[in-house]
Amino acid sequence: MDRDELIRLFVLDAICDHYENVDQMILGDVTAHCSKLGMAVDRSDVVKALAELVESGMAKAYLLFGTEPFRQDLEGMPPLDVIETEFKTYFYITKRGMDRQFSDDGWPFDYDEDGNPLPRDT
Repeated sequence: MDRDELIRLFVLDAICDHYENVDQMILGDVTAHCSKLGMAVDRSDVVKALAELVESGMAKAYLLFGTEPFRQDLEGMPPLDVIETEFKTYFYITKRGMDRQFSDDGWPFDYDEDGNPLPRDT
């Protein structure tokens, strides 16, 4: 599995159980996983992975609000050139993405007795 595939896998993991924002959660989660493998990652890598996941139908973009209608579906990948300080743009995994994420194909970690991820021996 190459670097881009790993980043996409980690992004899917970050969005598989909640709507998540790049700057609020996704970037930190992906960075933490990548650092355990000795990989550097930045925001542009995560945005690129999200764009690829949205384009392939594995993730969907939304605007979330505190009042009704609460959620607006976005078509395609929204521009994320600027770091969001008022978090509005969120991503969530699709059924297709969930099938990929839980296929157990390529996940690079084993876990210790406390559930902490450890890189797999290769």
